Amino acid sequence: MKFSWYIEMVRMKQLLLMLFFVGGFLGTDAQRVIAECTVNYSIVADNEADKEIIASFKASSKTVFIKGNECRTDLVTPSFSQSFLYDKSTGAAVVLREFGENKFMTKLDNAKWQQQFSRYIGAKLVVQPDSKQVAGYTCKKALLTLADGKSFQLYYTPDMIPSVREFEYQFKDVPGFVLEYEVEQAGKKITYTASKVNLSPVPASKFDIPESGYRILN
Repeated sequence: MKFSWYIEMVRMKQLLLMLFFVGGFLGTDAQRVIAECTVNYSIVADNEADKEIIASFKASSKTVFIKGNECRTDLVTPSFSQSFLYDKSTGAAVVLREFGENKFMTKLDNAKWQQQFSRYIGAKLVVQPDSKQVAGYTCKKALLTLADGKSFQLYYTPDMIPSVREFEYQFKDVPGFVLEYEVEQAGKKITYTASKVNLSPVPASKFDIPESGYRILN
């Protein structure tokens, strides 16, 4: 009887140990790091903006590409296009801008890259109780308050963490993937909302820096 009891205890410990590991794997999978993805965002201006501005943003789009330590953000509007290529391993970035036939390139080291976003230093993120569905993901609402007192709301899914959180510098401390957020441009509130999340591999060529055709700006 004592021997049978001992065997049963060993089996119970093995079962508990197995459940512990399974639970650990499930928890890891529930919040996984996304090393490759393409996310498309639609852009909407608030109703208080001029009709031309509303129409311009409606005809614009934003796409984020992430691959390992690299990310690329493309903003395409009716009047110009702009791309940010950022390398997390070096902290350096390249900005490409096109206005009609005119093409410009700006190279930023890590110090200059961070200087571009100095307004976000000291920003505080407070998670709210609200949530909603964005692009098929359950997202939590959060409020980002800057040092100057301005606040912006965003929605992020805690189920995914991008391998490069700095695809938008102000999101670097958000514990998840931001799929909707607000910004202020020309005194108007602009909302970016993810319309599609594609987790397929991203071509490495997306992060190639042009060797010609662009005027270099400091």
